[in-house]
Amino acid sequence: MLPVCSLTVCGVYARSLVSTGTTADSMLLEVVVAVVVVVVSLRTWYVYTSGRCTSTRSMAGKTVIITGGTAGIGKETARDLLWRSARVVLACRNLEKGARVAGELRAEVGSVGEVVVRRLDTSDLTSVRTFAKEVLDTEKAIHVLINNAGRASPEKREVTEDGLEMTMATNHFGHFLLTNLLLGRLKESAPSRVVNVSSMGHRWASKFDVNDLTLSSPYDPPQAYFISKLCNVLFTRELADRLAGTGVTANSLHPGAVNTNILNSLSFSFTSALFSLFLIVFGKDAALGAQTSIHLAVSEEVEGLTGIYFGDCKEEVPSKLARRKDLATALWEASVKAVGLQPHETHC
Repeated sequence: MLPVCSLTVCGVYARSLVSTGTTADSMLLEVVVAVVVVVVSLRTWYVYTSGRCTSTRSMAGKTVIITGGTAGIGKETARDLLWRSARVVLACRNLEKGARVAGELRAEVGSVGEVVVRRLDTSDLTSVRTFAKEVLDTEKAIHVLINNAGRASPEKREVTEDGLEMTMATNHFGHFLLTNLLLGRLKESAPSRVVNVSSMGHRWASKFDVNDLTLSSPYDPPQAYFISKLCNVLFTRELADRLAGTGVTANSLHPGAVNTNILNSLSFSFTSALFSLFLIVFGKDAALGAQTSIHLAVSEEVEGLTGIYFGDCKEEVPSKLARRKDLATALWEASVKAVGLQPHETHC
């Protein structure tokens, strides 16, 4: 009802404005006002109907790791969990920025919770292993792992020192390795949760070749991102199956269309400019975009649920490709080889 009311009120206002101008000016003004009214109404509707975490659960005594926790929805997730008295490990590429963000959060939330900053670059497998060792050496328990870090695809294909395509390394391979390295501690801390931040973009992956995870075929930046997000959902499904009965759950999510600094990594093009404009006009802010991550990390409603894809704090059906068990298993096996996961590093 809110958008309809907005249209009605603004429509009356527009007519009052144009009644005193020339015919041409009146027509132009009426069109402009109508466009503004539609945009405002659509944004109001989107924000108004977006899901929100309603759980008031305390996270006192719980340790949560958030990758990419210094900006966007990762930072907002960290803020919420600190308010709930959790011990939050911010995993970030830039320690200086991490310390600054930790200071901001601490100043805001006061003495509740704890915040720890550790360096992690999910595009670098050595960094992932170093981070995992530090965590295992210092954290006696891990109750929630939120694989949130991500990037958009560069205009031209980039390869990491590990020989992996940059988008896939950052969005999938690094989190695949990290999760496996921490699974032993997660199982010891059960009930515990793995939350993988994917995207509705996984639905737009036009094809998926498990034998070309380095994306060496003609490089398509949007498809590279969509495929990496499809991998998040497939990985989650296979992980959930392998962890059945352990007390560790794994779920993935679409945070919504969120206006965050991930846009900064987009190479300029007409398409990226339109996408950026769309998010600026219609996108959720980071706090609203973090709601489904928070819901999956804390809510009593999802206790015991695993292998499910969520959007706006509700269960959703992922794409047809994302529901294929054969692809999920094949991706797992290919990822083990790609990241060099050793037998002693396997916990499921």
